[in-house]
Amino acid sequence: MAASPATLTAAELELRQRVRAFLAETLPWGTFEPGLGMASEVNPQFSAALAERGWIGMAVPTRYGGRDAAAVDRFVVVEELLRWGAPVGHHWVADRQIAQVLLRYGTEDQKRWLLPRICKGELCFCIGMSEPDAGSDLASVRTRGVRDADGWRVSGVKVWTSNAMRADFMIALCRTGEGERHRGLSRFLIDMRSPGVTVKPIPYLDGSTDHFAEVVLDGVLVPDERVIGEIGQGWTQNAAELAFERSGPDRWISTFLLVQEFIREHPDLASSSQGGRLIGELAAQYWVLRRLSLAVARAIDAGRTPAAEAALIKEMGTRFEQDVVSSLRQLLDRELVYPLDQTPSLFERLLRRATLDAPSFTIRGGTNEILRSVAAKGLS
Repeated sequence: MAASPATLTAAELELRQRVRAFLAETLPWGTFEPGLGMASEVNPQFSAALAERGWIGMAVPTRYGGRDAAAVDRFVVVEELLRWGAPVGHHWVADRQIAQVLLRYGTEDQKRWLLPRICKGELCFCIGMSEPDAGSDLASVRTRGVRDADGWRVSGVKVWTSNAMRADFMIALCRTGEGERHRGLSRFLIDMRSPGVTVKPIPYLDGSTDHFAEVVLDGVLVPDERVIGEIGQGWTQNAAELAFERSGPDRWISTFLLVQEFIREHPDLASSSQGGRLIGELAAQYWVLRRLSLAVARAIDAGRTPAAEAALIKEMGTRFEQDVVSSLRQLLDRELVYPLDQTPSLFERLLRRATLDAPSFTIRGGTNEILRSVAAKGLS
């Protein structure tokens, strides 16, 4: 991991202050239900307000509606949004992943069509990667695109697809050829309102059905102009996208609000010998992960592609997010007595949600085993 300044510049600090002032005015604490990291509420109006200030699609060139901002500037904005528990769900995937994919692999028509709308916070995207019985092995996808006279007909099933029920478009990884497992894969831009698209919400243990979904694609027509990049380039695109999105604050800050609310609601326990030791350990780990994450952002701004470092941060960060949940539950040492929709405690509501979400932290974006392999190969 290359060394990098751990402090922000004066301009970066000024940007952080503007974001904090915006959040305090737009989302006063106590007037909304904060979310846990990127698994937060979908609020198109909030996304539009962010876009008005130029805080969506920040790295997109100005000719496509963006700000040509640095990766570190986006780091500053994202860290503040997630620290506040802001409802970023509507634009999250479009901003973090899709804009970068289009800039790198999209046609000029695709860029001019989609990027300005992403920068305005208008579009909600979902990612069609995981499939039933495939686990974390993306190379084993069975969703297939078959050429016909009108373009491509796509059939298959995608699962654990976040926000599919609200998305305007999906970028789907599909098999379009034969040969080695990593070859013959392509990515398509699928309109979620197309004939043949069926979205089936997947319920959580608490009965909620507002996040994950199974998406059935039954002969969905994808015109040639909605192929992303070149046919057969899907695996390369997917690897580049995952490397880009593995190192951000969302990989270590998801349970930050849990710690914050624990201190607020249980000050005596937090200041006890055992509680103080735990809070100190968590704070130290937050600082280390933040410094590493910031170093990757600065490396990106310097023109490097720190894929191995990003994988290392994701592996460390998501394990840490899980450790926060288990450590606080152990310290609290009691059962939560209220049903989720009746408890007056924000800490308890966040803790329940985090307990349900925590197993996914080390799966989404690549399992720990895959990430360790990437990091070992890249850093050896």
